[in-house]
This record gives sequence, C-alpha cells and structure tokens, in this order.
Amino acid sequence: MISLLHRLARDARGGPAAEFALVLPLILIFLLGIIDVGRYAWEINQAEKATQTGARWAAATDMVPTGLSTYSFATSAGIPAGNPVPASAFPDVNCASSGTTTSCSCTGCSFPTTVGTNGQAAFTNLVNRMREIKPDIAASNVAIRYSYSGLGFAGDPNGPDVAPIISVRLQNLQFVPTTLVLFGGSIALPDFSYSLTMEDGAGTTSN
Repeated sequence: MISLLHRLARDARGGPAAEFALVLPLILIFLLGIIDVGRYAWEINQAEKATQTGARWAAATDMVPTGLSTYSFATSAGIPAGNPVPASAFPDVNCASSGTTTSCSCTGCSFPTTVGTNGQAAFTNLVNRMREIKPDIAASNVAIRYSYSGLGFAGDPNGPDVAPIISVRLQNLQFVPTTLVLFGGSIALPDFSYSLTMEDGAGTTSN
C-alpha cells in the first residue's frame, strides 16, 4: 500500500492537464476582456452617431417647446419687428422627458415653455430616430437645449422668431461587460452632446 502511494505521488503524467486547468480561467478572462473592449468601443461609436443624428433631426423638424415656436417677440415682447431678438430676451430652454411626458424649463423667459401636441410628437420622433442607431436609448436618456445664436428676427412671418443653437445630449447610459454579467455589474458610459443651428423649426422629417 505504501509503495502504491509512493508511485502515485511521483507520477507526473497528469501534470500538464492540471496546469492547463489552472491557467484556463485566466485565459478566458483575458479573451472576454478583449471582446469587451471592442464592445465598449462599438457602444461609444453608436452613441456618438445617435447623438449627431438626433441633433440633425432636431435642427430640421418641429421645435419641442411649442410656446417658443409660436411666440412673437414683436407682438408680445415689444421688440420692433425686423430687429434681431437680443440675448436678454432669449435665455436657454431645456427640454427633457420623464419617460412618458416631455417638459421644458427656462429661467427668466418671457415666452411660454409649454410643450404642446406637436412638441411632444417632435421629441418622440427624435428619440425614435436615435433608437434606429442605438436601440437601447430611452426617452429619459435624451435632453435638448435651445440656446441663443443671434439669428432670427422679431415678427418673422415665415416661422419662429429665433433660430437657436440646438444641443442634443445623450446621458445616463450603461454598458454591461460580458465579464460582469453573472454579477449584475455595469459601467457608466460618458455623456454625449452635439449641437447644430436650427434650420426651419418646422416639419416632421429630417433630410
């Protein structure tokens, strides 16, 4: 019996298999890590492209704050018709969604920041367009800011009195690496923002 145990202790025929079993988890983690780096870069690229497309959509379609798109700075703000709207009369307007309802806010605005039926539809259409590029985007991940650009004039008979700089922001997205799936972990993606000057402020389809 002692001799048998002695021979088993000196038998090295299973050594390579044992060494491979020890190294295999490290190899798998390394390979999955390489895959996750590629997936992360892909997610970043998707999010950037979706944000750029969202800004393009917002610049060429209906404005989300309906109260701004129909407001006459000549009639209601006392700015002479044909004059540029000054920066003091047009503070930033920020629009976001709770998931089902979109709202806009502005500090010191003389115009209403209401979101009518057209504005809600404009926000929904914008989010749906962004989802065509990155399907996991939710309405609550998207925010829009309308900022002063110096373009436009009071009493414009052909559309909104202002042509603001429109910034679309994509925020609070999460990336789930393959190596963290079993643990329920995730990594926060950076926020993305892209800006364009409004072109017409009317319409339902971007070219």
